[in-house]
Parts: sequence; structure tokens; C-alpha cells
Amino acid sequence: MCAATSALNRYQRIAPFYDLLDLPFEYRRYRRIRPLLFDGLGGRILDAGMGTGRNMPFYPRGASIVGIDLSPAMLARAARRKPQAGPAIELRQMDVALLDFPPASFDAAVATFLFCVLAEELQVPALRELRRVVRPGGTIRLLEYVRPHGRLRRLGVALWEPWVAWAYGAGFDRNTASHVPEAGLELVETRFVVHDLMQLLTVRVPV
Repeated sequence: MCAATSALNRYQRIAPFYDLLDLPFEYRRYRRIRPLLFDGLGGRILDAGMGTGRNMPFYPRGASIVGIDLSPAMLARAARRKPQAGPAIELRQMDVALLDFPPASFDAAVATFLFCVLAEELQVPALRELRRVVRPGGTIRLLEYVRPHGRLRRLGVALWEPWVAWAYGAGFDRNTASHVPEAGLELVETRFVVHDLMQLLTVRVPV
């Protein structure tokens, strides 16, 4: 079974429970971080791997959003949030490593906990696809979990990791930042937003 098919099956299965499983993290942690993804962004924005649409309340006013996800079940849940969202939002089922958009279709792109779910062999292809569809000079922001350095947090992650891998297919060792230059992108900023466990990457498409 290929990585994309495995991920699709997993998220089709977990979609009915996804928001419930994420609820403690959403209200204790994620809600205060999500606005950072969209700071300074506008125009046409791609929300890659949008899941159940938790980013919707934080989309920039006046922006036009296209949200994609591999899982129809996740997108169906995102569709329920559309009436409460401000900007114009289009939802499409799509694989981030095989985007069905013309080059330079977007002014910016964001991905929230997407690359920590992508298998190692998909990291560079997915980054290259984001580079292709975002205009030269455009910004890509990635919010991801990483393996922490602190001893206690490393122990906590070691205990938590088997569940996260089973439920979400996620890992803490993807090191997406190291793949940015290989994908032909420029790493502008790497910033920890929760201890040394959660990282916000700001990436630029070369002009």
C-alpha cells in the first residue's frame, strides 16, 4: 500500500472523531498559534491539508481561500464550518504532492501539521508542488511538530509517539526544514512556538 493510500484510509477512519481527539490541544494550544500562520498574508491562499477546517476562523479578512485535503470525510466536516467563515472558501479533494493547479496560482500557502504526517519520501515532492503553485516571492508557512531536545519532553514524546503514529500517521522526526533548500525554496525563519516541540517555518518562493 502506498503512503498516500495509507494516509487516506487512516483519515477516512478517524474523521468522525478527529475534532474530539484534538479538542484539548485545540483550546489549550492551537487556537493561539493558528493566527501566526496567516500573519501578513492576503490575496489567494492555499490551505494544504486543511483537515476539518480548524483554520477557518483565522483566515485573513478579504482573502480568497482554497482548502485541500486527501480525505473526503475530513473535507465534509470542513464544509460544515464554511457558513461561519468570513472569506470565500473553495474546498477540493487533492494530494499535496500532486496538486491540480496551474503554476503561480496562489499568493501564499499554509500547512498545519501536514508535513509531520507526510512520509519521508513525500516531503520534497510536496514542498516542490507548493513552490510550483505559489507565485515567485510568495510565502509558504508550515506549522509542525518536531522532536524536542529537552530531556523531559523527549520522554513525554516517546510515550505519546506510538499513539500519534497509529491514529494520525504523524512523527516527530520529519525535519521538514532540512528539505526546504532541496525543494528550491528559501527558508526565511524557523521559530519555536511551543517550547522546542512545535515549529513555525516561514518559507519564500524564489523570484
